[in-house]
Amino acid sequence: MEKNKVLSMLGLARRAGRLSMGHDTALSAVMEGKAECLIFASDTSERLRLEFKTAMDKRKFDIPVFYTDITIVEIYFSCGYKAGVIAVNDKNFSKKIISLLED
Repeated sequence: MEKNKVLSMLGLARRAGRLSMGHDTALSAVMEGKAECLIFASDTSERLRLEFKTAMDKRKFDIPVFYTDITIVEIYFSCGYKAGVIAVNDKNFSKKIISLLED
């Protein structure tokens, strides 16, 4: 994974208004079917991850989920918002970010 490229794409998606950042907005995006993928920062709690997993299992959503080595502070510097979980709400941004995360 090329961390700088992922952070750069997240910054672009944020400026384009295609991210739901933080617990409440990301969970809303998942529940409304807007989220194309979920990204968790490395310093998020296990409880937060379990909460999202449980919510997606209940509704039978199949959204790609990534547990990265990116920290909340790094997300803050690239996107301007402190968030441990990010929902990408755009198919094209999601495809590019997923391809960068899988490298």
